[in-house]
Amino acid sequence: MFFLLSLLAVPSHALFVSQAKDPKPLITEIFPSATSISEKQGEVPVWTILRDQQVLGYAFETNDIARIPAYSGEPVNMLVAIDPQGKFLDARVLEHHEPIILAGIPESKLWDFISQYKGLSVKDQIKIGAATRDEHLSIDGLSGATVTVMVMNQAITKAATKVAQSLGILAKDVAASRPKASIKQDLYEVANWQQLTGDGSIRKLYLDRGAVDQAFVGTEAEHVDEADGAHKADSFAEIYYALADVPSIGRNLFGDADYQWLMSMLEPGEHYLVLLGNGYSFKGSGYVRGGIFDRIQLHQNDNAISFRDLDHNRISDIYIAGAPSFNEMSVFKIGAQQEFDPGSSWELELLVRRQLGAIDSIFSSFKAGYDIPERYVDIPQIAEPEPERTLTQQIWHDKRYEVWILVALMLVLLLILFFQDVLVRHPTFIHNLRHGFLVVTVVFIGWAWGGQLSVVNVFTFLHALMRDFSWDLFLMDPVIFVLWCGAAVTMLLWGRAVYCGWLCPFGALQELVNTVARYIKLPQFELPYAVHERLWAIKYLILLGLFGLSLDSLAMAEQFAEVEPFKTTFLLKFDREWPFVAWASFLILLNLFNRKTFCRYLCPLGAALSVGSNVRLFNWLKRRPECGSPCKTCAKECEIQAIAPDGVINMRECHYCLDCQITYFNDEKCPPLKKQAYKNRRFEENPIPTRVTEA
Repeated sequence: MFFLLSLLAVPSHALFVSQAKDPKPLITEIFPSATSISEKQGEVPVWTILRDQQVLGYAFETNDIARIPAYSGEPVNMLVAIDPQGKFLDARVLEHHEPIILAGIPESKLWDFISQYKGLSVKDQIKIGAATRDEHLSIDGLSGATVTVMVMNQAITKAATKVAQSLGILAKDVAASRPKASIKQDLYEVANWQQLTGDGSIRKLYLDRGAVDQAFVGTEAEHVDEADGAHKADSFAEIYYALADVPSIGRNLFGDADYQWLMSMLEPGEHYLVLLGNGYSFKGSGYVRGGIFDRIQLHQNDNAISFRDLDHNRISDIYIAGAPSFNEMSVFKIGAQQEFDPGSSWELELLVRRQLGAIDSIFSSFKAGYDIPERYVDIPQIAEPEPERTLTQQIWHDKRYEVWILVALMLVLLLILFFQDVLVRHPTFIHNLRHGFLVVTVVFIGWAWGGQLSVVNVFTFLHALMRDFSWDLFLMDPVIFVLWCGAAVTMLLWGRAVYCGWLCPFGALQELVNTVARYIKLPQFELPYAVHERLWAIKYLILLGLFGLSLDSLAMAEQFAEVEPFKTTFLLKFDREWPFVAWASFLILLNLFNRKTFCRYLCPLGAALSVGSNVRLFNWLKRRPECGSPCKTCAKECEIQAIAPDGVINMRECHYCLDCQITYFNDEKCPPLKKQAYKNRRFEENPIPTRVTEA
């Protein structure tokens, strides 16, 4: 006797608890060929299972995503595995608190139930019991544990849907993610029963016996409690339903006092469902205190809402005029955690059970929809989702700040060029402005954004013209595309000079290194002009050779284009094999003693850009008749020797540094201006006397 009493003293829920299982061994069992299992990660926590680099599938726990209380009040935690296409590979129970053993049901029945998900898809609408229909796929329930398996199905399908949406297997439900509507609590209209049922404020689920019999055709319960022909049209169930926290519904149904009492127990985000029924009981004869109402559910989107005894209030009477009498009248609270939206469509589901024996039963469900009249709610506007960007659009969106800054820099450069005649009259300012611009070119365009053009880009463009041209190929790198647009515009207007002198990061780096070297007075050397002009040809020969290679193999041409140190310097930032680093370093350090050696003699990109120099529209670099003969000042000062001894500027070699224009406008430096200034001073000091004629 004492032993029996001690058993009764054990908390009842302890009898129901299954030992929690570690999911990792089960995942290994489901995926025997897996080589690695990631940690749970993502906004929706998921394990990714891999065989080498191939994704075999995904696994997740339902409690991480959809904690839905079952009959015991605690959720059933399950491990679910799907493949990359969203097909269910397996499902296992990890932990439950359900009293199925007390009901005479072995736990193995629970395992048998959950095994039915193998081979199904997250895209299927899976329902428990009854026959499979076009709109859903049915699996067998578990007699004696109807509520348990319904909650398990809801948890699996809801969690799987969220996982599939997060992985891109399913499209996200825009309507489900919109802001929730709110009920207008200040709107109240006096109405009778006929008015509320007539305008859809109160809806009805009506079943006759023939409809119920038809739902069980093809099942073991087909002829259980079947109506004979004369009674097929008899009423089986009649349930009126609505949202009772809508003032025009609740106050008219219950009266002001009862409505205010109900509303006083309602927390923010909670709502009331009112059910008024005759015939088949929506509460269920098996309902016990502390349990769950297993015959009704509310469905909205992928959310299924069940009700427990704590959510229930029995209604003894209604006060609305014209209403029929009802056998059952109840109000059920919809909790805030259910995330119910009163402004969206929802359905009431009634579960009808037919008993096959003492324990076994089969059930079928019937649904009726509800759309609240719009005047009762404030429905927020659905924000139209942004159309999915293409890869190119996404890249430009991610690089939008770099693009705008680069465009702004180009506009600054255009202003410098347009107002060059004014700026060069202030030598210190224009030198500082130019050096600052070159620093920005090196640091931002070069190292930060990787915006270094290459002769390979030229070959790629030519090949695209000869084959199937597509802008997408060139739009994949916004910074490079904008730079090419800028180079094309300035080439048309001023020739090669502007890009090579202002926007090329490697050219800017060379010039800054040489400027520092001159500042610290390192010795400089220049080749004789006769040798210098013959070395120009090297870069054109390199360009011709690379172009010939590209006609046979663009990949081979790209390898030989490593004569350009651009990739090493800016894209890889010297993080590569030592020969490439040594070559780039040599070309940079050479500028300590000779300005822009690579640009002048070796750069195939500069050679390619100079091809169009003869078609430029503007020639704004001013010259005088004395330039070259007798004056040699600009030719000697040009630090890349782009001015011939005869004073002509070779625009194929010019880098538009504007040094010659500073000299051109400086009357203390330009010999013709100095000579003219001297004459002007002499004239002011010794003006020519004016002859006066006497009358």
